Amino acid sequence: MLIGLVLLYVGAALLVNGIWLVGQARTSGRPAAEQVPEVTSGLLREEVLVSSGGGRQAVAHDRGPAPPAPLDPESHFSFLQGREIVVINIFTGGVGVVAAVLLAVLGGINNDRADIANSAFILLFAFTYLWIAANQFLKAGDHAFGWFCFFIAVTAVPTGIYTLRDAHGNPAAIWLSVDWFVWAVLWFLFFLMLTLERPIARIVGWVTIAVAVGTAWAFGYAILQGAVAF
Repeated sequence: MLIGLVLLYVGAALLVNGIWLVGQARTSGRPAAEQVPEVTSGLLREEVLVSSGGGRQAVAHDRGPAPPAPLDPESHFSFLQGREIVVINIFTGGVGVVAAVLLAVLGGINNDRADIANSAFILLFAFTYLWIAANQFLKAGDHAFGWFCFFIAVTAVPTGIYTLRDAHGNPAAIWLSVDWFVWAVLWFLFFLMLTLERPIARIVGWVTIAVAVGTAWAFGYAILQGAVAF
């Protein structure tokens, strides 16, 4: 049940972070507003010089319907400021830390390797969200965080293999094993984007949103409702 609790909020954090990435990619390299001709009553106005009494004067006349003014990219629903995502990242990271500590204590008392392992794996992702939040406050670079994402991606592959090996047909365990492989791909994309600075923010954002729903939000909710169980 603790895993379901953590996954539910991981889904929320991934969803918001994915939307943030898409919004940032939309505004990257685009001006907030562009210069447009004067618009009056929906018509494009222009001035022409005409002769009048031996002189010339400017007279405005309509040139036809005006093109719509470009929208400010930051007014789009997908645009989120960096400081807006701090709250969900801190909360999700905090939930993960609390759950991991509880599992570590229980695992130590009962000498249960599975609880200790689950504690370590939860901390991998809890620290991810806390690091994102810290970077927003510190205005720090993302290269070190990208290397941490690479560490998670490499760790996730054998974890998925071991989880699938030990699933023995259990639907929840099979779902979790597939999640590990998907998380390996996503966190490797984070590494490419942050450390190697590949221009893939928009793609990563949409992938993050899909992963949020399929591997965390839906899975965590199913566990909490008892639809699947380990």
